Amino acid sequence: ETLSKVPKILGLKEDKAISVYYDFVKEIIEANKSFSRKKLCHSSLPQGSRQENKLRNVLVLRELGVPQRLLFPLLISDSLVCGEGKFEESLKKVVEMGFDTTSSKFIEALRIVQRVSKKAIEEKVQVYKRLGFAVDDVWAMFRKWPVSLSLSEKNMSNSMETFLELGFSRHEFTMMVKRFPQCIGYSAESLKKKTEFLVKQMNWPLKAVASNPAVLGLSMEKRIVPRSNVIKALMSKGLLGRNGEL
Repeated sequence: ETLSKVPKILGLKEDKAISVYYDFVKEIIEANKSFSRKKLCHSSLPQGSRQENKLRNVLVLRELGVPQRLLFPLLISDSLVCGEGKFEESLKKVVEMGFDTTSSKFIEALRIVQRVSKKAIEEKVQVYKRLGFAVDDVWAMFRKWPVSLSLSEKNMSNSMETFLELGFSRHEFTMMVKRFPQCIGYSAESLKKKTEFLVKQMNWPLKAVASNPAVLGLSMEKRIVPRSNVIKALMSKGLLGRNGEL
């Protein structure tokens, strides 16, 4: 059962690490089976070591209610190897932003806040401001998609240029990113391919794409093209009007 929860533990290079993490995962699984949420203490590892930091930080997250499915993968990543002071500071910021501790967004936000320096975050906020976003917009976007604060200035600027080249206005660009922040992280090729298909093949007005930016996050092969084929088939049989009405 223990290995089924975190099979990648077996991929760790150090035998000692495998043993420590295996015992740790097993202890958490057993503790969670009881109705009373038992408070655990991490193993007596050298203070300040990577393993000690990681286990301590994982236990702190467990006490906050982070579920096993999100906790255990952290043991085989370098997300939580920072010391206690930096970890607690980062954790406090993310919790105060109102993230749900049972969601993957919470872990992603914690990773970003730990990894990106205060100075770098301030610089990224300034970049967003130059692109037309208010400071409140930036943090609202971060809560929706934490990765938004890890993008480079070049990626952000190139994304805006791509949207403008496709015919969207600057206002539509900012509106789309505020509604669906992930779209600022898509490649120019992906944005062009999907937008052109929606406009030319599915006859969507550009404003319709701007009003529904989440469509740009759908898979061309699995969602967009199949839906287009269904609509075309229904229209060919007279079951849908030209604008898609039944």
